[in-house]
Amino acid sequence: MQKEKIIESIDLKKDFGKKQVLKGVDFTVKRGEIFVLLGSNGAGKSTLCKILTTILPFDGGQVRINEHDLLKDGVKVREAISLTGQFAAVDEMLTGYENMKMIAALRHVKDKHKVVSDLLKRFDLQIYSQELVKNYSGGMRRRLDIAMSFIGDPQVIFLDEPTTGLDPQNRIATWQLIKETAISGRTIFLTTQYLEEAEYLADKVAILHEGKIIVNATPQMIKSTYDKQKMEINVLTIEDFNLLSAHFKRRLLTKNEEKLSVTVNVGDHFNDSVDLLNELKRLPIRITNFQQKNASLEGIFLKLVQGVV
Repeated sequence: MQKEKIIESIDLKKDFGKKQVLKGVDFTVKRGEIFVLLGSNGAGKSTLCKILTTILPFDGGQVRINEHDLLKDGVKVREAISLTGQFAAVDEMLTGYENMKMIAALRHVKDKHKVVSDLLKRFDLQIYSQELVKNYSGGMRRRLDIAMSFIGDPQVIFLDEPTTGLDPQNRIATWQLIKETAISGRTIFLTTQYLEEAEYLADKVAILHEGKIIVNATPQMIKSTYDKQKMEINVLTIEDFNLLSAHFKRRLLTKNEEKLSVTVNVGDHFNDSVDLLNELKRLPIRITNFQQKNASLEGIFLKLVQGVV
């Protein structure tokens, strides 16, 4: 059964004065997906996030969220979403518990105390819940801000670079909660500057570059389309190097005479790697080292935004 669209953006445009930031952005997000938006600094990720959450108006195109038109039915859209922006939106003069309970009241949550207590525990904030937020560290404020986004079971949770400023332990804990939330049927729209975050979390990855979405697919599809698995082979002598380079001329990616290393394409399946190793065994060369390098989103992202691919 195909999942329904919960976010749909068609030819979305946004200008700031004479500068056109979004030049016709098209994408869809299915219900229950973790959709990760990548882009260089200044690409327009936060602008897009603010438009989708009704904070910023847009200049052209159409957006629908949870079957509601963003322009015609903004109230219904806001009822269906929550947002964690780049900067923590917490009240410093309230305790962590009071901040959470306030949001629970605004979202008309029935069992406020239980919902708030459970989230404080999951975000490792329980023992600090009665302290004023002005005494929290930056990481604690960030965790509290993210926890507040999960109150009331919104249909779509927008997270704009949510783990910036978190230590590795809390970053991984946040990733796990995001995955659990998506499994329960909620949809996550997430922007990030961490490529490993996108690789770990995303069902779909989109890259925003120069005002348009230039890639929109699963991480696996992106890696198979834009980058292949590679194997780097080091040999003992220049004679071995020349023979190896000539043998793999059609599959050659790079070669480094100084290091006596050759990098060649490998197929996407495990048997392709086995076949390559068997081929190497039949060559009259002395191999000193070899290592397989898998395709990565980071490498592909850099190639795409720098115009190499």
